[in-house]
Amino acid sequence: MIRTATTVLAALALSTAGCGKSAPPEPAPVAAADVAASHAAAPEANIIRPVTMAPPMERVVGHPTPKDRVAHGGGDAPAAAPDDHAAAPDDHAGHGHDPDHPPIDCPLAAAGVDAHHHKPFADTEKYIAHLERADRAVWQKPDEVVTALKLTGSEKVYDIGAGSGYFSFRFAAALPSGSVVAADTEPEMVRHVHHKAMTEGIGNVTAKVIATDDPGVSDDVDLVFICDVLHHVEDRPAWMAKLASEMKPGARLAVIEFKMGELPVGPPEAMRMTRAATVKVAEDAGLTLVSEETELLPYQVLYVFRKG
Repeated sequence: MIRTATTVLAALALSTAGCGKSAPPEPAPVAAADVAASHAAAPEANIIRPVTMAPPMERVVGHPTPKDRVAHGGGDAPAAAPDDHAAAPDDHAGHGHDPDHPPIDCPLAAAGVDAHHHKPFADTEKYIAHLERADRAVWQKPDEVVTALKLTGSEKVYDIGAGSGYFSFRFAAALPSGSVVAADTEPEMVRHVHHKAMTEGIGNVTAKVIATDDPGVSDDVDLVFICDVLHHVEDRPAWMAKLASEMKPGARLAVIEFKMGELPVGPPEAMRMTRAATVKVAEDAGLTLVSEETELLPYQVLYVFRKG
């Protein structure tokens, strides 16, 4: 399964240099059984499509706040902002919806999370800004990555561990006749992507909450994309086998992982995956390596596999 922010990302707080910082105490774990069960019963219910109004970002009790999490690009999450909502009433007046009946397409509701009776994040916007920080683009080179994948413009892309939608929205811009599913195990990130797509009128992006042990790829996906995610997966062989089984013949899997050696960003070297380990886990699942970009990104490798 993918280690959630509750069980792993909170313990992986990294220095800006990406090396050696001691881990903070882990917050109490949150069971994912309800989310997984909802997927098994009605997987389409977890697809989030734009609606007239999304509910405010709210916190699941025991769920990590953004300050507890580590950005998908290395570095500490920013310090928490003061909680200005501690005394906020439960009626959510002014949000444009009945607090007792959140929109059916609300990401939190779709994930089985009570969207109205939890303390809201006070620092979500600050954390999203951290994920989207300008200096990340200097070495992550998201536009170059999208170009390197040679999309025709009509594909369906499935972005696993989408986070803030850092890559998802760039894929969307390159797919005038295609679509993107931004999938993540964290409901608040899914809700953020949904809200951005809704407010900015980006009609070819949907958001989806997935279980940690099931990527949830539909059989019409042309490209599965995972950036800095695979090294967080606990049982990689089982997870990759599940992913490969869900992919249609001919579909591609793009994997970005950090290089070995001393780097100014990213997880400690002990947590990274070697080339051999990355290729083996995909090939053991029945996928074939078709390309490998080692010079495109300064600190990462872009692997592309295909299902025969």
